[in-house]
Amino acid sequence: MKYIAMAALLLTLSVTAVSAEQTTVKMKFSGTSAPSTVNLLYSDASSNDEDNFAGNSSLGSFSVRNIRALPNSPTPSSSCSGSNLLHFTELHGGSVIRFQDDSLLYLNLTEGSDCIDIVTGEADCVLTFQITGGTGRFKNASGTLTMTETALPVLSDATGNPAFYAATGEFTGTISGVATEEQRDDAQ
Repeated sequence: MKYIAMAALLLTLSVTAVSAEQTTVKMKFSGTSAPSTVNLLYSDASSNDEDNFAGNSSLGSFSVRNIRALPNSPTPSSSCSGSNLLHFTELHGGSVIRFQDDSLLYLNLTEGSDCIDIVTGEADCVLTFQITGGTGRFKNASGTLTMTETALPVLSDATGNPAFYAATGEFTGTISGVATEEQRDDAQ
């Protein structure tokens, strides 16, 4: 009986140690970006954007849905300046990443910026997300992911403004608290 209790304690400690490890991720994606019907009600001076991506990573294949509030007026920037460049600071947003095992990863936008070339319509975006948990193997997840995206217009609205974009990019960063397949099986 003493040995069974000791084995259980060692197993618990090893599971805790494994789940505390950080996993470095690089998640490449492609998809679309367009105005969103979801209204974040951030301010009267913003519009809403929605990204729908899919990709593959060491964590498995995934799909992403980002919702973001974007300002309607450009903001100053030293890294995105020039006669044909406009900079926008991301106001508010979030994301859900769904993996092939139906686990979800929840993200909250903490910082973001878009640099748009008004001649080509190309947008380079960098967003930083705080991981706020999830479901399945991401139930206890935490960490930070940075999303870099390049979006190119493929369709304009009736006034000639780009309205629908093709996008490519990647998420990079670290995730802590990801359960392994064995840990999830043991919890059941």
